[in-house]
Amino acid sequence: MRTYRQGDVLIMAVATVTTETPIAPVDGRYILASGEVTGHHHALEASPTTALYAGPDSDMHLLIKEGEALLRHEEHGTITLPPGSYVVRRQREWSEAARRAEWVMD
Repeated sequence: MRTYRQGDVLIMAVATVTTETPIAPVDGRYILASGEVTGHHHALEASPTTALYAGPDSDMHLLIKEGEALLRHEEHGTITLPPGSYVVRRQREWSEAARRAEWVMD
């Protein structure tokens, strides 16, 4: 299984993805994780052959039909994703104060 990591975002190749709930691009990009602290985003350039969907849990599902997709972030190197189906997962950590898992803040 191919996996890619950019900061607190993990992208894993899978056989199929859920395509029931599309996520709309923002300013021509799919925001995979917002930079709450820095204002920088993990963003995938949107194209007619790329689509992002909400998964049945907190994951997102990414479908790249053809060509390559570029994942960019101001503080990380650009990652080139080949065509395929992917699950996108954000890193979480346990917060003792809140007594629950919370998103890692970038």
